[in-house]
Amino acid sequence: MREQILSIIEKNSRIDIKELAVILGIEEIDVANELKALEEEGVICGYHTMIDWEKTSIEKVTALIEVRITPQRGQGYDNIAERIYKYPEVNSVYLISGGYDLLVTLEGKSLKAVSSFVSDKLSTLDGVLSTATHFILKKYKDHGTILTKKYEDTREKVTP
Repeated sequence: MREQILSIIEKNSRIDIKELAVILGIEEIDVANELKALEEEGVICGYHTMIDWEKTSIEKVTALIEVRITPQRGQGYDNIAERIYKYPEVNSVYLISGGYDLLVTLEGKSLKAVSSFVSDKLSTLDGVLSTATHFILKKYKDHGTILTKKYEDTREKVTP
């Protein structure tokens, strides 16, 4: 039941408990209790709304920053990762495999603001060896949701 609940609410966190109970074939109270337990255990960490910022008048720039670091003795990557994720501009920090150690996502008001953050704050942290910044130019799909629909010709066909 837990896995089913998590799979459903991951795609639609606004689903009504009543509807969720019907889908799972169990009582509403059981769903409510399970959700509460999952929240208390820290399995459910929060609920988020996905926004297509390109459809608003608000200017935002999203960047993916690859970071190469020197792990600290006894701490590994955790201390540097924690220092990075405490910045309010930072949305997420992941330990990754490959040529870099961390992947940081962040948002800023402009390319300059993001570049400034990287050069003034991120690159200057002790243990950070190098960074590579990638700006997101367009999102096609995010968190399983397709943001750009393929154009469909709605004109009526004319045949001779």
